[in-house]
Amino acid sequence: MYEGRSVLVAGARVAGAACATALAGLGAKVTLVDRAASAETERLAEAGFTVVIGEPDPGQLLSGIDDLVVSPGFPPHHPLARAAAAAGIDVYSEPELAWRLRKPDGPRWLAVTGTNGKTTTVTMLASILGAAGLRTAALGNIGVPLVDAQAGGPGGYEVLAVELSSFQLHWSSTLAPHGGALLNLADDHLDWHGGFDHYAAAKTTVWRSAATGGTAVGNLDDPRVRALLEGLHATGVPGRVIGFTLDVPPRGCVGVVEDVLVDRTGDGDAHELATLADIRPVGAHNVANALAAAALALSVGVPHEAIQRGLAGYVPEPHRNAKVATVGGVTWVDDSKATNPHAAQASLTSYERIVWVAGGQLKGVDIDELTARIAPRLAGAVLLGVDRAEIAAALARHAPHLPVVDVARTDDGAMAEVVHAAARLAQPGDTVLLAPAAASLDMYPSYARRGDAFAEAVHALPTPAS
Repeated sequence: MYEGRSVLVAGARVAGAACATALAGLGAKVTLVDRAASAETERLAEAGFTVVIGEPDPGQLLSGIDDLVVSPGFPPHHPLARAAAAAGIDVYSEPELAWRLRKPDGPRWLAVTGTNGKTTTVTMLASILGAAGLRTAALGNIGVPLVDAQAGGPGGYEVLAVELSSFQLHWSSTLAPHGGALLNLADDHLDWHGGFDHYAAAKTTVWRSAATGGTAVGNLDDPRVRALLEGLHATGVPGRVIGFTLDVPPRGCVGVVEDVLVDRTGDGDAHELATLADIRPVGAHNVANALAAAALALSVGVPHEAIQRGLAGYVPEPHRNAKVATVGGVTWVDDSKATNPHAAQASLTSYERIVWVAGGQLKGVDIDELTARIAPRLAGAVLLGVDRAEIAAALARHAPHLPVVDVARTDDGAMAEVVHAAARLAQPGDTVLLAPAAASLDMYPSYARRGDAFAEAVHALPTPAS
């Protein structure tokens, strides 16, 4: 397939390096380009690859190139991507390359996308598949590169739980997972995609296999997803269309009856999948994630008993509605992964009375609707980060009497000041929740480091005298 082809790989990090290595092994002539030199670019150059550093003229860089494999972060309007499209060069990213490199006996793909909840759902799915005795892994935006996981046969993977972002799906033209789930849709990455319609269109490609007999899973409680799922069903695709809901499910769907997650995809009767007590982390959004994972597992024949074992044995990923400690009757929770208002709302609605720790980079997203919705639950707020004034203004509109602490500092001691301020506002029975509704890069290298700083500061709090 790639013997003798000239391929340019844009982005020489983990996925780019894996793509280059796989392509070279297939006989392709590979050139890599990256904006800055790194240990990885040096290693690749030492391995014999042609490595270009900087941002040279796209026309020169693409001269003689047959394929362009881009890091998913490259937007469609990037000069290199635009020049390649104008020249008729096929442009795609690592998941699409991995799909093209599948072996006849390679693993089936079950994919998950959505604005929020992807990693939790994918890792829940991997836990379920493992409980069913299948050789599996959670990959995509997490784990090892997909191009390294395509070998089949004895010892290879049987089913992959794959997390796919809208960026990755945009750059994938043939990728058609055997089952695909769309968890939710909210305004996000609109500047990258050029508007919500383009963003949603990228997300719905996770359902591509429904046209050839695969399974499409979607959230009936999300109006945007429900409309898209109903539209897909109305086209009469030969594949299965499974909705999930936190309510009693209609025939052909999965949902919740009292405190039980149930399956109605078979004979119409409700078969127990798990109980609400089996689901961690807490929160209605994580019940929805569990239902999506269960629906995908059902699409490959996983029995109900294995779904229950997989969900009950699931170990949540860090920084996702994770309890840090209880100090003086106050519960401290790290949901640093809540990097947009839609994600923050999910955890903020999981607790009755909250001291909210919020702020960072809002990326132009409106915070007003979230603030209005959760204002009745708030006992106080502590704000940090570059866009904290926007959150403060929204709180002044919707909770004018709420005590709000503004932490202006951005040095290493900022989070300790935040936590001490929250401790002063919180009463026994309250939850102090880090759910920033914003990205972290104004102050921290990642949301994970932000969450770690929060946990470290909480653990350093003095224990109240008894």
